[in-house]
Amino acid sequence: MNNKYSLPKDGGLIAESAPRDIIHRYEKILTRVYENENQGVQYVADTIVEAIRGYAGAHADEQARPFVLGLTTGRTPLELYAELVKRHKEGAVSFRDVAVYSLDEFYPIDSTEQQSRNYRIHEDFLNHIDIRPENIHIPDGTIPAERISEYCAAYDRAIEKIDLMIMGVGEDGQIGFNEPGSYVKSRTRLVQLTHNTRKVQSGAFFGLENTPKMAITMGIDTIMRAKRIILMAWGEDKARIVQRVVEGEIAGQVPASYLQAHADIEVVVDENAAQLLTREQAPWLVGPCRWTPKFIRKAVVWLCGVVDKPILKLTYKDYIENSLGELLEQGRTFDRINIDVFNDLQHTISGWPGGKPNADDSTRPVPSTPYPKRVVIFSPHPDDDVISMGGTFIRLVQQGHDVHVAYETSGNVAVHDDVVLQHLDTARELGFGDRFDEGKAIIAGKKKGEPEPRALLDLKGAIRRAEARAAVRSFGLNPDTNAHFLNLPFYETGGIKKGQLTQADVDIIVDLLRKVKPQQIYAAGDLADPHGTHRVCTEAVLAAVDVVKDEEWMKDCHLWLYRGAWMEWDLGMVDMAVPLSPDELIMKRHAIYRHLSQKDIVPFPGSDPREFWQRAEERTQNTAHLYDKLGMAEYQAIEVFVRMF
Repeated sequence: MNNKYSLPKDGGLIAESAPRDIIHRYEKILTRVYENENQGVQYVADTIVEAIRGYAGAHADEQARPFVLGLTTGRTPLELYAELVKRHKEGAVSFRDVAVYSLDEFYPIDSTEQQSRNYRIHEDFLNHIDIRPENIHIPDGTIPAERISEYCAAYDRAIEKIDLMIMGVGEDGQIGFNEPGSYVKSRTRLVQLTHNTRKVQSGAFFGLENTPKMAITMGIDTIMRAKRIILMAWGEDKARIVQRVVEGEIAGQVPASYLQAHADIEVVVDENAAQLLTREQAPWLVGPCRWTPKFIRKAVVWLCGVVDKPILKLTYKDYIENSLGELLEQGRTFDRINIDVFNDLQHTISGWPGGKPNADDSTRPVPSTPYPKRVVIFSPHPDDDVISMGGTFIRLVQQGHDVHVAYETSGNVAVHDDVVLQHLDTARELGFGDRFDEGKAIIAGKKKGEPEPRALLDLKGAIRRAEARAAVRSFGLNPDTNAHFLNLPFYETGGIKKGQLTQADVDIIVDLLRKVKPQQIYAAGDLADPHGTHRVCTEAVLAAVDVVKDEEWMKDCHLWLYRGAWMEWDLGMVDMAVPLSPDELIMKRHAIYRHLSQKDIVPFPGSDPREFWQRAEERTQNTAHLYDKLGMAEYQAIEVFVRMF
């Protein structure tokens, strides 16, 4: 199933009538922005197929060299490879006269290891097309150290001319393994990976200690020799670096920025990766806009940040001097706009996320009837519910609604082996059976780079289920009747790399929805990493909703999207803001505490050293501070939501 999730549009740049030069006025590289990854992939696949066909047609009567395609690995090209394989099987393209040069490889590593670039590009792409083996060129991670310089030089010489180079970009601006600080004239070489890069890659290697410290990569100069380059990026975790590469200055600390000097380069991104580009973040600076109420709120909130004023203190001069004169031409004075936006934003605030019974709901985000409501909260992992919307969850339960929580995946790979042994030891000490040595033997039998044994995964899954049950029990939800552990099949690979979302996953969610028939659905709206668990789980929920959308009970159902512990919705998008008191914030923290296996020694913690409860509290307190700065009432914390329908 393809990644097609994107948020509803509400106003924005009128791109169809604006000259191209105006749309791209802040961009130093031509950038194509698509609604979602799937649409971007279709464009890149079309480009590749047309280039291969065009080359074959131009050289039909001569013995020409193969069309040379430069390729990358990692998460970014996965959907593209699936699309190219599909087109090949449909007869739309042949790779028989195509030569492939891969961008990089870990060192040292064998091509049979599942984490190797060689293994992955074969598994995801090359094994499924008609390319000739002699036309496949991938850096060899087994070359002896004393020969590596000579090997890299030979690999570089072999790349006479890449006709089309397809690449992704790292969060620090890496292209290939050209780390920040890479020399613009660098060629194919052995490089030392930074600690941050190794940390990013460590999930696939089951720990930093198993992650290679070196890699072979094409150099910046090697890449720049390509005749044409397409740089792809999907998901909001790439938004910061896309903005720096496309609109920033050329800098050695952002290697991808060197691409600004290429004669035929384009960047292809989805809206989430493009969200910090000027035309997306502040389109009124670029050209004429479509001014809907929510888009006006976005502009006014932006203006408040620029001039550091609350909404009701904005002046005519503030609007004019910050390129919002067009907004003042829409028929309202600046002070009327201020009042309308203030009221609009204030009406998002509600202490009754399920609707306040027997109340006038004309300006409330949720209708007062029916009451109580049936609610389903979808949680990608067994702790995202309390981390991301724990305060709202508690409110819904305490205000008498029939709340169900659905844990979409087991979260088993995120439990440290030591935690398993501790639980087995506890069971032994309590007299519930001695399985400690058995568990220790299973852990000792793990093989580097291979999926964990099913018996160990089952133990880890049980630990996370017990923690989730304890968390919801702490604020009054009955886990026996209202906590559902879906264990979606796509997740259960035993490793960090997950399977594809299939109809089997969707059917499990459809069954739950038909059983509960909710009037409210809450789901994770995280847009970072299109192939991450949160994103896939959201795609699964949306696919399930699409199946049941015409059923009678769906007429009264609304879907609300929450965010994770790292990012929050822009206030210009928010449809409901649920304020939390200091006591409610503590109750939420205590629910997060129940997830003991995720404290301190999580196997794949990422770059943020804070614990989940700290991240969650800082995020919601920052949101409350933003509302306060805009002139709203001051709250301890606020959880915010966007309504999908």
